[in-house]
Amino acid sequence: DLIVHVRDITHPETILQKATVLSVLKNLNLPSHLLDSMVEVHNKVDLIERYKATEENALAISALHGHGLEELKEEIEKKILTATGKKILTVNVNLEGPQLSWLYKEATVQEVEVVPEDGTARVKVIIGNSAFGRYKNLFPN
Repeated sequence: DLIVHVRDITHPETILQKATVLSVLKNLNLPSHLLDSMVEVHNKVDLIERYKATEENALAISALHGHGLEELKEEIEKKILTATGKKILTVNVNLEGPQLSWLYKEATVQEVEVVPEDGTARVKVIIGNSAFGRYKNLFPN
């Protein structure tokens, strides 16, 4: 669903390495949308004094120090959701009904926060559009 190209931006041949990787990917006859949505990551920016991105849309990270990893995670999540036609939603469910069980079968449940006072839960899910449509039809409230 997604290509993430991580480069050692300190390597003296980093530009040539990028060109080689792109050439190999193009020769694999991958769908063009995969190449167009590729995430470009510049690693080891901590080793470059006053690093400044030389390429548009490149994400700067330092895997060693954790710099930029949250932004990378968010970008990957956004692109994967777009590529797969899914979204992240939080829905309120009645714990006495079948909604939670249905969500576990038809979606990816990420988090369940039970509200014991009223017998409900806030459920964070990753769900496709068609599954969410079925959910709304089965559980209109």
